Amino acid sequence: MSLTLADARIVTPAGVHEGWLTIEDGRITHVGHGSAPGPGLSVGGRYVVPGFVDIHNHGGAGGSFPTGDLGKARDAVALHRRHGTTTTVASLVTDPLDSLTRAASALAELCEEGLLAGIHFEGPYIAKARCGAHDPTLLREPSPRELAELLKAGRGHVRMVTIAAELPGALDTIRMAVGEGVIAAIGHSDADYEQTIAGIEAGASVATHLYNAMPPLGHRAPGPVAALLDDERVTVELINDGVHVHPAMLRLAYEVAGPGRTVLITDAMSATGLGDGDYLLGSMRVRVDDGVARLVEGGSIAGSTLTMDVAFRRSVREVGMSLPDAVQVASLTPARVLGLADRIGSIAVGKAADLVVLSAALEVDGVMKDGVWTTEP
Repeated sequence: MSLTLADARIVTPAGVHEGWLTIEDGRITHVGHGSAPGPGLSVGGRYVVPGFVDIHNHGGAGGSFPTGDLGKARDAVALHRRHGTTTTVASLVTDPLDSLTRAASALAELCEEGLLAGIHFEGPYIAKARCGAHDPTLLREPSPRELAELLKAGRGHVRMVTIAAELPGALDTIRMAVGEGVIAAIGHSDADYEQTIAGIEAGASVATHLYNAMPPLGHRAPGPVAALLDDERVTVELINDGVHVHPAMLRLAYEVAGPGRTVLITDAMSATGLGDGDYLLGSMRVRVDDGVARLVEGGSIAGSTLTMDVAFRRSVREVGMSLPDAVQVASLTPARVLGLADRIGSIAVGKAADLVVLSAALEVDGVMKDGVWTTEP
């Protein structure tokens, strides 16, 4: 099957141009400027951007990824795909080790189907003082031996693990993860600047939702935020929902790290796509009010109800990113984090035809995955 998309405003990290592209067998085969050389499907001058890549997502449409109901996990992926996310990593909150093992084994099935791009253990190796919506009674000290069992359950599909760098055993566990080809992220951490640097030196290369669940930036005690932002080896996740981080602080992080080290994430939970009400995040009770998810007990923010298209629009409108930079932080940079930038993340010949058609208002009008429309424009 061959399809040409014509009359498009194609957005790449290099810029925006009026043009066309051709898709064959799920891949992009040509990208051109100006009018298409033959008949094609006109998108009427709308933007065409690469599918969004979300490396930190707990669920949506009433389903969480740590569940025995894979149908609910499929519903969550479908919900986010309608909002432009064509590549999703399933994130797991803290649970007992046997529950995490079962969840990883189940989610590995969806990875093997190609529905998910991997698994992220956000717990249990995080700090009690910064645990947020994770059950503090289930937290554990980082252990290379335990992590090896979790990786085994994931059958090669575990992409990332979040670790608080200051905990006993953290540096050895970071080294072990990286040695197994798993991304080590620093987050939900009470580490100071020096402890964070030690974690980076051990191999950590991602900041789990920068600013959130870590000590704030200080001028005498800079803490983890300064260490993570300042180090060229670290990519920083940002939740751009207008709740987790003020736009000025998002702008600061983006200006320091640049589009090559900044990734948008949703941190979405099961309420995403649904209304206000009571939900669960792992074992924790969550109440969503006016779209904001908080723990019933204590009131901590409990993930988000964000979708990537909203994060993308906010990055342009509230943070001031150019469209090419917004595409990079929503698609190409997270693809690079996952080691998939040769296949996804930008509109280029040879890459998968994972595409989103956006209106002039940057609303999703169409979504394509591997050359097949899942939402027709």
